[in-house]
Amino acid sequence: MSMTDPIADMLTRIRNAADAEHEKVDVSSSKLKLEIARILKEEGYIKGYKYVEDKKQGIIRVYLKYGPEKQKVISGFKRVSKPGRRIYTPWKEIPRVMGGLGIAILSTSRGILTDQQSRETRVGGEVICYVW
Repeated sequence: MSMTDPIADMLTRIRNAADAEHEKVDVSSSKLKLEIARILKEEGYIKGYKYVEDKKQGIIRVYLKYGPEKQKVISGFKRVSKPGRRIYTPWKEIPRVMGGLGIAILSTSRGILTDQQSRETRVGGEVICYVW
């Protein structure tokens, strides 16, 4: 199966695993995906992640997080910028996700940042996805 959008694939796997109440999910690794995992962890959307060596590009094992009643912590993802259609935004126009309840993840000249960090550092960039 060819991978046209590995980031969308990662988000979909996490969403599906959360829907099925799995404890963890594996996604193929890349620098960008590791950064996205780091932000999801920092923002409290996942319990954690670790890089697992394999003979190929490596795997990111994402540990999912649930509330006390097994409620999902991540209720949704939206892939914004796609390989066929990149979406860039100046820092002043970075959208608020779900009225500030969610986050946007951006790829900027300063690395992968949340919408909040992008506003604080005043850098715009490519809007990778929204998480809420």
